[in-house]
Amino acid sequence: MKVAIVHDYIKEYGGAEGVLEALHEAFPKAPIYTLVYLPRFLGPHKEKFKEMDIRPSYLQHLPFKAKLISPIRLIAPRVFKSFNFSRYDVVIVSATGAFTPNVIKKKKAVQICYCHTPPRYLYGFATAREWKKNPVMRICGEIANHFLRITDFNSSKNVDFFIANSHNVAKRIEKFYRRKSDVIYPPVNVNSKFEALNSKQILNPKYEIFNTQYYLTGGRLARPKHTDLVVKTFTKLNLPLKVFGKTFAGYGEELREFAGANVEFLGEVTDEEKLRLMAGASAFVFASEDEDFGITPVEALAVGTPVIAHRSGGVIESVIEGKTGLFFDELTTESLEKAISKLDKLRINPQDCMKQAQKFSKERFKREISDFVKSKIKNQKSKL
Repeated sequence: MKVAIVHDYIKEYGGAEGVLEALHEAFPKAPIYTLVYLPRFLGPHKEKFKEMDIRPSYLQHLPFKAKLISPIRLIAPRVFKSFNFSRYDVVIVSATGAFTPNVIKKKKAVQICYCHTPPRYLYGFATAREWKKNPVMRICGEIANHFLRITDFNSSKNVDFFIANSHNVAKRIEKFYRRKSDVIYPPVNVNSKFEALNSKQILNPKYEIFNTQYYLTGGRLARPKHTDLVVKTFTKLNLPLKVFGKTFAGYGEELREFAGANVEFLGEVTDEEKLRLMAGASAFVFASEDEDFGITPVEALAVGTPVIAHRSGGVIESVIEGKTGLFFDELTTESLEKAISKLDKLRINPQDCMKQAQKFSKERFKREISDFVKSKIKNQKSKL
């Protein structure tokens, strides 16, 4: 069975790239087709991609391509069609929601789409860039998005089988594409050396974690994640907060403007540093709006740390209220304050958090995705 993998583009390392990494482990011989590959922007994660057979499109030769990711979506459908998949039995499309990769010419191959979300910018969900503030950009953008929505919907018909990364996204697929999908949760690193952790007192050589506890937030720092709400709330309460992750579209400068002395910005961290930070935290705070799934909250659960999350999106499927964390209902400092205060009075067992996280392990993902592909190929052959 010859398998190929398609991924929108490789420039940042987030949950979608973690899925790509796991797909490569499940199908190690499968080449990865992508519009552009920019390892210098991957920070401490770039080593993970060195052994992969990555095949970027002709856009790889485009000057200043790193700054043209957003405009590239206008020509992305034509570029995806330029790939040749005639030699493959299966093409797995990892659709991050950035472009419309399902438009590929699959030839005789079975096309399986692992959908992180239909493009958020096409269907009214919050995005990292506030492009609607500029009247000219808003008009031009809405016109372009109208045609891109048509392309996106038509390309969804090309897919033989959809896999959603959560029930939340499965509802979006049914609403916008009128298609059913199976749910396979994305892979989370839950089998680290921290999984047996019972104590919250850890000393890290780089980030000193003392007996005085702190709260943690972070990941891909973009506006829909509402890190600004977390920073404002903890600045107001004067509680220690550590923030990790790469910022986008000038958002980092905005966060630092109103952050108090109690807030520490750590920038990008390695996986090991991230887990140490999570293991030492009183709680991981997740204020993302309509998150597709939310991998970082599960990573926190995996080291026994409870989660305080906004009650929306896929995180509702991973956090058990009162047992592994708490939700706050409104994106306001008052609502978040109440959740922080309530969590202080709860006694959450770290083992319950770890047990919940095991439902989302990488081993489980690789097994389920392999079984899914094999079963669909078997069914297709039996029909011939």
